[in-house]
Amino acid sequence: MMSRSRRAGFTLVELLVAIGILAMVAVLGWRGLDGIVRARVALTADMETTRGMQLAFAQMENDCQNAAGQELMRGQPALLWDADRLTLVRKVFVENEPSRLQVVSYRIVNGQLLRRESPGSRDLSQIAGLWQAIVSDAPAENSPSVVLQVGVIGMQLQGWVNNAWRNEPNATGGDGQQPAVDPAAAAAGRSLEPTGVQVALTVQGLGQPMVKAFLLGGT
Repeated sequence: MMSRSRRAGFTLVELLVAIGILAMVAVLGWRGLDGIVRARVALTADMETTRGMQLAFAQMENDCQNAAGQELMRGQPALLWDADRLTLVRKVFVENEPSRLQVVSYRIVNGQLLRRESPGSRDLSQIAGLWQAIVSDAPAENSPSVVLQVGVIGMQLQGWVNNAWRNEPNATGGDGQQPAVDPAAAAAGRSLEPTGVQVALTVQGLGQPMVKAFLLGGT
C-alpha cells in the first residue's frame, strides 16, 4: 500500500518541468497580448490623426466653397497661396443677417496646423486692412489662431489655373498684392484667377502626405 501511494504523486523533476512549461506559456501569452495592445494603441492614434485631418479638410472645403473671388473683391486680394500658407477671403452667411466677408488663413507653426479668421465686415477697405494684418502675422485679439491638427510637419499647396496645377504663388512677395495681368493670357481669353486649390499635408507618423483638392467659390 505504501508503494502505490508513492507512485501516484509527482516527482520534483516532473513538477519543475510542469512549472517551466507553464512559465513559457505565460511569457508567450504575455508577449502576444502586449503586441495586441501596442498594435491597438498605434491603430487608435492613427485613427485619431486621420479623423483630425478629415475635420481640418472639411473646414478648408467649407472656406473654399465660400471663397469671395476677385470679382466680388473689386481688384483687392482675394486668394494667396505659397509654400506653407493659404489665405483667402470668404463669404459668411448668418441667418437673418446680411452676408459679410471674412479673411481666413491656414499655416503650419511648430508642427501645428493653425486656422485664423478675421471678424466679418461688409467694408472692403476694412477687409483690406484685416488681410494685411493676417498676411503679416500681426497679433490681434479679435482674430486668434485655432489649432486644427498637431504633428503636421509640412504643407504644400497648388492652384488650378487654366487647366493646370501651379506650384508658384499667385501673389507677389509677402504683401498679398495681386499679380500683374499676363497680356497674352488676357488676349486669349484665359483667366489667371484660380478655380481650385490642392492641399497636401504631411503628418508625422504617416508614410504618405494626405492630399485634398477643393473648388473655389463652389464652381
